[in-house]
Amino acid sequence: MSKLGDLGNRLYRGEASYDFVGRRRVWYIVSAAFLALSIGTLGVAGLNLGIEFKGGAQYTVAVAGASNVDVTTARKAVESAGATASSVTIVGQDKIRVQTPALTAEKSTKVTNSLASAFKTEQSKVSSQLVGPTWGAEVSKNAARALVVFLVLVALFLSFYFEWPMAFAGLTALVHDVLITVGIYALVGFEVTPATVIGFLTILGYSLYDTVVVFDKVRENTAGLLSGSRMSYREAANLALNQTLVRSINTSIVALLPVLSILLVGVIKLGPGTLNDLALALFVGMLVGTYSSIFIATPILVQIKERNPAVQAQASRVESRRKNGAAETTTATFVESSRGVVTGARQQRVKQTRSSRSGK
Repeated sequence: MSKLGDLGNRLYRGEASYDFVGRRRVWYIVSAAFLALSIGTLGVAGLNLGIEFKGGAQYTVAVAGASNVDVTTARKAVESAGATASSVTIVGQDKIRVQTPALTAEKSTKVTNSLASAFKTEQSKVSSQLVGPTWGAEVSKNAARALVVFLVLVALFLSFYFEWPMAFAGLTALVHDVLITVGIYALVGFEVTPATVIGFLTILGYSLYDTVVVFDKVRENTAGLLSGSRMSYREAANLALNQTLVRSINTSIVALLPVLSILLVGVIKLGPGTLNDLALALFVGMLVGTYSSIFIATPILVQIKERNPAVQAQASRVESRRKNGAAETTTATFVESSRGVVTGARQQRVKQTRSSRSGK
């Protein structure tokens, strides 16, 4: 940890530096590959929507003894009641969850009785949840509305607190995070539930928080920069990334470790459920959000700012000043070297004169 702290101090003082902005094409290619994979997975496999979004019926059976938990038995029980099981999963060690398309109240009762009979348990130990397609559509509409409102508020906040290029770069990073996170959800086949939506909104806030921290440092480093000629906008922004790098890494590690623990416990011990849905969204979103705040948001910001004529003129002044400084240094070195040669020659002649006089 002390080495990481020393590295952080050196990065903050500018004694060490990583050229994040200069290698932005590499980061863009990496992100493009992940985005292509995510969009392709969404197009081919799609999302595994829960009954809260598509409507349907869900039955949870409390089974006496882990050895009696059997997926095949559950499917046959549902089929014998005249329904089709769209999903059958084992929850924990003594519960099994069955989901079916939307059913009438009469057919739902038959499925409950059939499951209780198949697993030799009481009907009271078979809980059911019926969700109509209208309610599921309303949930989807509210989730989309919440996302749009969030993005609009973020754009307004970044535009007023910073400037519009930062707002555009921040929103681009947010869209990047959402698409990759949703794509990974489609890839692993986890069920999308209201808890997943909450997780998405949470990781958007986390990603925005990390981006705002970096942008705030960029604004501090670039204040009054255009009137000077010591550092270009790109260099000042890259310095801000280096100065906040260790802080971003530490914050991400502290946030990811407990979420990873929750995810592992949910997958290994508890099985599919709300805890897994939330933990996976948080873990992937935080990881991608940290990546985007460093490798995507600030490089995009610099790319936009470098189209500004004032920023281009200031960068030219910086380059010209450095060339002149290098030329002056070379000239001074040559003059100093020449003086040394002349002085050495004079000293040599003096020695020769003294030697000739002493010889006489």
